[in-house]
Amino acid sequence: MGIEEPPQSILSTSKSSSSVAPMSTDYDYLVKLLALGDSGVGKTSFLGQYTDEVFQSKFVSTVGIDFREKRVIYRAPNNSARAHRVHLQLWDTAGQERFRSLTTAFFRDAMGFLLMFDVTNEDSFTHIRSWLEQLRTHAATETPDVVLCGNKADLATRRKVTEVRAREFAKQHGMPYFETSAASGHNVAHCVEKLLELVMTRMEEAVEKSRRAGAAHQKTIKRIVVQDSLEPPETKRSGCGGWC
Repeated sequence: MGIEEPPQSILSTSKSSSSVAPMSTDYDYLVKLLALGDSGVGKTSFLGQYTDEVFQSKFVSTVGIDFREKRVIYRAPNNSARAHRVHLQLWDTAGQERFRSLTTAFFRDAMGFLLMFDVTNEDSFTHIRSWLEQLRTHAATETPDVVLCGNKADLATRRKVTEVRAREFAKQHGMPYFETSAASGHNVAHCVEKLLELVMTRMEEAVEKSRRAGAAHQKTIKRIVVQDSLEPPETKRSGCGGWC
């Protein structure tokens, strides 16, 4: 079974920026994405590859939480003429158990999740179920947007988790699946783009639903006002009961 085809070109990326460099506020949407998974699966390298197109081969364990930023232009697949300026915040979480309480505190603010395992590490794949349960427990919505990433796909000779197994798991839990390589950059951008597409679709559907509800409410108010204006005024009663 082949690696999932990337989505249609929905993103035109602008220059990325690290979290230490402030970015201007001229954007339409602020979208916060959270990367989850065991320590060592490559979350930090993955995000660095996406924002800066740089691969850090030396492993440095994330302490607590960190984040990167990037500006993108989002175009919906079914409406490429309409573009939105999106400011992405990509939160990088520590995978160690001792930081778990700190990590879960950020779940409710996240709009989408990059759930990541290492295809050369069986345990990291086994623990995906636990990460998924945690994010669904602590996320702001009962059905959060999640994309499953099988990272380090370039290390074919060391693979422990087959693509078939990973894809079947993703299908069972209603998640898109991508095999990625932070080292080569393979599918890294496509993975984030797919998650952003899911988040933006849900956000725009919510905006449209709110707009329709508001329009229906205004129509109801207008109908009541018109009906009231058409009703004859009550007869003013005089001292003789209005029959004088």
